Amino acid sequence: MAKAATKERAEAKAERPEWRVKGELALNCNCDVFCPCVVSLGQARPSMGYCQAWLGVRIDKGRYGDADLSGLHIAMLLDIPGRMSEGNWTAALYVDELADDEQYEALERIMSGRAGGTTGLFTMLVGNFLGSRREAVTYSTDEAGVRTITAGRAIFGQVKPVDGADKGKPVNIENTGYWMGPTVTVGVGLKSKLRDFGRVWNFDGKSAEICSIDWRGP
Repeated sequence: MAKAATKERAEAKAERPEWRVKGELALNCNCDVFCPCVVSLGQARPSMGYCQAWLGVRIDKGRYGDADLSGLHIAMLLDIPGRMSEGNWTAALYVDELADDEQYEALERIMSGRAGGTTGLFTMLVGNFLGSRREAVTYSTDEAGVRTITAGRAIFGQVKPVDGADKGKPVNIENTGYWMGPTVTVGVGLKSKLRDFGRVWNFDGKSAEICSIDWRGP
């Protein structure tokens, strides 16, 4: 029985195409600055005891099998009842309206964890997937380093890096084992709202993270 299960997993993995996504991620949550989940790798309890968050991803260069994902954007809603590591997450995915059907399916597979690799942990942690849909997802950065992420009328978020001791240089947390990436810039929400799926969240002044990503699988 164990050998059969191992064989099935190996065959399923073999059917997954190779993929890679490079770019940047910004996340804003309801924690006080700074979110304890990053350095604790999800073992610490969030500031409020639970986590509400949105995230946005700018794909500078990406591929899923033969599908080119470069230049696309995605966003997510995350609602987590306790410690991140304990699972039972609720999630929803917003896919760039510019994505064709092949790109849409690829991004859905990656962000649901079904593509394996870096985001494969989502298959274990997400207990309630609210679905995915196309939206006008944008991700921009201004001269002050403020990231603005939108997803239709569901998300309007602005996050700004927190300045460090050296003027003009943000506070960075280096060499983390966090799933997003090893270097995380500490940020704070400016004007940040999410309204969807019965949720009305305001993260103004709350904790934010900015991270260069290099995800791959399977």
